Amino acid sequence: MQLANIINFSRNYAVLILIVLLMIILSFASEAFLTPRNLLNILNQNAPLAIIASALTLVIIVGGFDLSTAGIFGVATVSAAWIAVNINPFLGLAVTPFIGIIMGYINGVLITSLKVHSFLATIATSLVFRGIAILITGGFLISVRMKEFTWLGRDKLFTVHYSVYILIVFALLTTFILNKTTIGRYIYAVGGNEDAAILSGIKANFTKIFAFTFCGLACGIAAAIQVSRISMGAPQAGLGMELQAIAAVILGGTSIYGGSGAVWRSVSGVMLLALITNGFNILNAEPFYKDLTTGVVIVAAVALTAGRKSAGASEGAFELLEILWRLFAFADQQHS
Repeated sequence: MQLANIINFSRNYAVLILIVLLMIILSFASEAFLTPRNLLNILNQNAPLAIIASALTLVIIVGGFDLSTAGIFGVATVSAAWIAVNINPFLGLAVTPFIGIIMGYINGVLITSLKVHSFLATIATSLVFRGIAILITGGFLISVRMKEFTWLGRDKLFTVHYSVYILIVFALLTTFILNKTTIGRYIYAVGGNEDAAILSGIKANFTKIFAFTFCGLACGIAAAIQVSRISMGAPQAGLGMELQAIAAVILGGTSIYGGSGAVWRSVSGVMLLALITNGFNILNAEPFYKDLTTGVVIVAAVALTAGRKSAGASEGAFELLEILWRLFAFADQQHS
């Protein structure tokens, strides 16, 4: 009985176990790793991705996929920079969440009204959104060198960047929505069994639209942080981010079949990937070994959580994960 409990604990908290193990290994490998400055830097650098992954959790729990997050991120980024240069820097940062909301809402409406699978629909909208970003900039970078614009991404409160506080607040808000509100219960219900949810009187389409709209909001907030940090709007901003976010959510243990998952799992998945990257940067190791290690860690995490599903479902999870990881690796290579 005790062995069974240990196995179940390992499956439920696989990502946290891997994070602890990795931190122990890196602490012995480098004295520079386990320092407040380095750990806070990891949180700051990965806050935008963690914010998107938090909201993407809702989309995956409801039974969908969103491959347009990077496209929304790109449009919001260049829009903020353009507005900052031509109108007002504060307004540029303020509009990004609303741009994200609009584009996320468009995704939700397209998926529910046309009855197109979210995987295909958001691939299409990602291309459209990326094209809009290029139209806004004309294919060029928009530089914004104003303190009124860069404060959000660069300034600190008590030695901690604002982005870290925003991540904490957003993750808590998303957790509250999922666990303590009616719409959160609807998200779990629709993802678990959409037909049964509809028969129970739940408005499945409205629930899906909410999830995609909320994900768009997250992309807008993340874009505001990122564009403020680098003080530059680029049409290719966030390239490959959508696959990183999906990989992090799956790595955290949220079910790709919908109906189960948690925000803390997705944030933990982001941090595990961030620790791998940070560790290899500190050790100045070859990039090939970073990709290899990341792939092995993802497979290990999925193997620990595979017992939650039947054998057939687990095999499907591995197949989908392999496809996602190949796409992620390809996107990363193209970006490099």
